[in-house]
Amino acid sequence: MERKIVGIVVFDNVEVLDFSGPFEVFSATRFNEEKRREEPSPFDVLLVAEKGETITATGGMRVIADHSFVDCPALDILCVPGGWGTRREMENSVMLEWLRARAAQVELLTSVCTGSMLLGFAGLLDGHRATTHWRSLDWMRESFARVVVEYDQHVVVDGSLYTSAGISAGIDMALKVVVRYCGEDVARATARHMEYPYPESNARRIRI
Repeated sequence: MERKIVGIVVFDNVEVLDFSGPFEVFSATRFNEEKRREEPSPFDVLLVAEKGETITATGGMRVIADHSFVDCPALDILCVPGGWGTRREMENSVMLEWLRARAAQVELLTSVCTGSMLLGFAGLLDGHRATTHWRSLDWMRESFARVVVEYDQHVVVDGSLYTSAGISAGIDMALKVVVRYCGEDVARATARHMEYPYPESNARRIRI
């Protein structure tokens, strides 16, 4: 497998686990568990911020991005996390235009939590099935008439679009991406390494 470049977008007040969960999954993946320390992950994970500067995540964590929107290299997978900061970013024309441009280039477009709302306001969910944090499901349905909102699924896979429920669901979403590229055995081994229960069911864990 040719190594895949994963870009995770970060912005002020991004939810920490929204981006760090997928980051952990992708960076922890190995084809050969016996050579975990000798061989790299098949995924190269980058953090991308609009201006490539330090951002402050929810709770005050400070994060330094690897790239800005301008100097970000070509990506194979784009991951858009959520958090309170999405309320501001959905009115940020620079963010929405960059998402539209990159979505047209990547193999997979993914989101965690209300990151899917950013995709929606960028026009990238129209005609698709999608989900988001349980508190925002009705907001998604009311905002995007051309989107089929899935209330019961933890992760929704619609072709090359992967959206997930809130916060910790990004781990499950990333594991599904690992399955797509590396197979279920590798995904299960990754979850085991993380001491995370492999998601045997795709049912939403939090009931409304």
